[in-house]
Amino acid sequence: MTKRSVFTAMGLIGTGIIFGVILMTSFSSNAIEELFAQGVSDLGSATAPLTVPPSVKAMNDQFVGVADAVTKSVVAISVTVESKPRQGMRRNLPDFFRFFEDEQLEEGPSEPQERGASGSGVVISTDGYIVTNNHVVEDAKEGGIKVLFTDGRELKAKLVGRDPTTDLAVLKVDGGPFPAVHLGKKQDVRVGDWVIAVGNPLGLQSTVTAGIVSAIGRGIGVIEGLPAQRGGSRYAIENFIQTDAAINPGNSGGGLFNLAGSLVGINTAIASTNGRYQGYGFAIPIDMVRSIALDIIEDGVVDRGYIGVQITTVDETTAKSAGLDNITGVFVNTVIKDGAAEAAGIEEGDIILDVDGTPVKSSNDLQNQIVLRRAGDKVNLRIHRNGKQITKTVTLKALDGDSFASAAPSRNGKAGESKDDGSPVQFKDLGFTAAGLTDEVRKEVETDAGVLVSKVEPRGAVARRGMRQGAVILKVDGRDVRTPSDLKRIIDSKKVGDGVLFVIKTKDGRQAITVEMPEEQS
Repeated sequence: MTKRSVFTAMGLIGTGIIFGVILMTSFSSNAIEELFAQGVSDLGSATAPLTVPPSVKAMNDQFVGVADAVTKSVVAISVTVESKPRQGMRRNLPDFFRFFEDEQLEEGPSEPQERGASGSGVVISTDGYIVTNNHVVEDAKEGGIKVLFTDGRELKAKLVGRDPTTDLAVLKVDGGPFPAVHLGKKQDVRVGDWVIAVGNPLGLQSTVTAGIVSAIGRGIGVIEGLPAQRGGSRYAIENFIQTDAAINPGNSGGGLFNLAGSLVGINTAIASTNGRYQGYGFAIPIDMVRSIALDIIEDGVVDRGYIGVQITTVDETTAKSAGLDNITGVFVNTVIKDGAAEAAGIEEGDIILDVDGTPVKSSNDLQNQIVLRRAGDKVNLRIHRNGKQITKTVTLKALDGDSFASAAPSRNGKAGESKDDGSPVQFKDLGFTAAGLTDEVRKEVETDAGVLVSKVEPRGAVARRGMRQGAVILKVDGRDVRTPSDLKRIIDSKKVGDGVLFVIKTKDGRQAITVEMPEEQS
């Protein structure tokens, strides 16, 4: 190729480059978009198929507004935990209900070692108080709690106090002011209300999910099922809000909000067979959160008052036994020795109908009423007893240890003379046999009156309601029982479907149970 040809080719190439640059820069962005649209007009429709109605858009905007308003008040919590030597014990948690924790089986033994844990929390004051779950921070090392805000700040947090009985804890961070939530009211929470859950599930910070309130007043046994050293107690207080908003491990301590952006609960537990979301989540109601948090902030502990009773929700059998027209209230199974209830004259077999005029329909209702009060407070209990309604004023006492029910002295006095010899009587329909007391039983159970339950059929009617061999029957339907014949006369007066209220005593204390008379067995 000649030099002239080379120069000519180079000139043409250069001219082409310059022309291309001029051509590209001369097009505006609108022209390019128009060209693109003309060339690919077959991709997608020119308009949306539907118009969003104003009411639907308003609802959508409400969810967006709530999410935007509350996420900055929900923090991620990271905890450094020193694991204790493990002894190959499974935590005594129900198989279905559990906290948001991956670890369920403790294999061992092993050496103590540090590990990480995480959860969520909610800012409840502008000066840096944060509420979370006890199980998120209970094993934290000194100085091992950090809080991450949505604006990127990571601050060390101080543990102010914990309440294992309700699974709540309060942290404090310095700095501020911090974005505090608005606290709602439990009475404004209704089944069917829309709610959103905000937390940090599976390490995904500031996750928002939506659902409805599926139920209120749930007691699922997740706190009571824990070992004592982790807060498990027969005094555990559970009155959960149930929701179908998706929540998972890491949501513990996060917030449940209504569509006004008010905090209505602290997400705590799930019902799951695999440790992940399966449609059922549970949150501690806001009135309980507020009361416990204020107590902890004030002096680091919860000054809770107790009635001193073991209770169960009234069912159809209990209602029949007590002569109630409706199935409502809570049944007093046991009165604690030297407790507030005993001092106020409450008895086994009483049915508590309301607290200070507020009806109680379940044991959870009663617990939630009492948890808002302190030791020394007085409460008026409306009680159904022997077909009549009475009112008892109870001065709540602080819990003294964890002894639930010890042997109580007999309230029936010495047994009077009997016209029979105490021979055993079999109650085949109810599934047990009663006999006269022996000196050994009188000494062991600390009673001089009553009849001994000498045999119980494992699948019989009384066994299903909690009566066990070795118990002493003191009263039936409010009447003293001194001999098996006394008991037989009362039972023989019952017909199929009638309820029977037994007050029994064991070496562990007194208890009331109810049984419905079954059909006669051949």
